[in-house]
Amino acid sequence: MTAEEYSERNAKSKKMLLWFAMASMFMMFAGLTSAYVVSTSRPDWLNDFVLPQAFMISTAVIVLSSVTFHMAKNAAKNNNHSGATMWLMATLALGIGFVAAQFYGFSQVVASGYYFTGPESTVTTSFLYIVSLVHIAHLFAGLIVLLVVIYNHFKQKYNSSQTLGIELGAMFWHFLDILWVYLFLFFYFY
Repeated sequence: MTAEEYSERNAKSKKMLLWFAMASMFMMFAGLTSAYVVSTSRPDWLNDFVLPQAFMISTAVIVLSSVTFHMAKNAAKNNNHSGATMWLMATLALGIGFVAAQFYGFSQVVASGYYFTGPESTVTTSFLYIVSLVHIAHLFAGLIVLLVVIYNHFKQKYNSSQTLGIELGAMFWHFLDILWVYLFLFFYFY
């Protein structure tokens, strides 16, 4: 086996492992949203609950962050180091902005009088908190991946012939984006 064949097999293996990991994460969220659907028949369910405005903003922010990560990957593939740096930093800022918008959304829920636990909590808002916080936990993993990608980028590890790390990072980031859009639309329309 040549070094090129080994490198190609290694890349395919890593991508397949990431696909399995993302599928298992999606199944966890499918279970949570299924439990949400089943719980809507409870007598204490809030039928008039409206998602906070900050969740709409955070959705736009995370979609934009996927665009910037894609631009960073393309810049790295084209040996545009300064362009990749700019887009990676923009992705990092947007990722942090997403988390900040999520927590601002939680404060809007609390300002409406709904808490995670206690007498002011409801099963409806508890589901919203749990699902959102579990997604944020996965996004923190995505931010760590992004920081590793940025570190490797500054170490000049990505170029037109070596993009595996940034490709894997982008795949995971896009997955987190698609997952949040699914969750947002689910909560918004269901």
